Amino acid sequence: MAASKTLTLGDKAPPFTLPTADGRQVSLSDYRGRQPVVVYFYPKDDTPGCTAEACAFRDQYEDFKQAGAEVIGISSDAPEAHAKFASKHRLPFLLLSDRDGAVRKAYGVPATLGLLPGRVTFVVDREGIVRHLFSSQFRATKHVSEAIGVLKSLP
Repeated sequence: MAASKTLTLGDKAPPFTLPTADGRQVSLSDYRGRQPVVVYFYPKDDTPGCTAEACAFRDQYEDFKQAGAEVIGISSDAPEAHAKFASKHRLPFLLLSDRDGAVRKAYGVPATLGLLPGRVTFVVDREGIVRHLFSSQFRATKHVSEAIGVLKSLP
């Protein structure tokens, strides 16, 4: 099997369509031409780092909205797990289920220590181009400030 390509700045973000916690299908193309999207990949619902990251996105969600952007979290957890996680922590943004890891692979999100699904955030502009990526397994909340800073610089 071919190794997944690591996305770089200026690349077109790979398309995806994934289920939400309530069973709807959401595609990256739903936002094309309308608004930038912050797509963040995280390892697992309700783990300490992932909870801190999700809550940081939640706590600054209004900043993302003011910047005209939508936030989408993606992990391999089942939609039912996402529903519980979102409800428990009052998450106002979408969590999508990438059960087979195909979208994670398309985005080139690496595994940490070869085992743990990586934590990478992409800022995708309204035309579908990757304008920023930030990868840090252990600085979960830094993903939020990185993304907001980039969104404020987009035209």
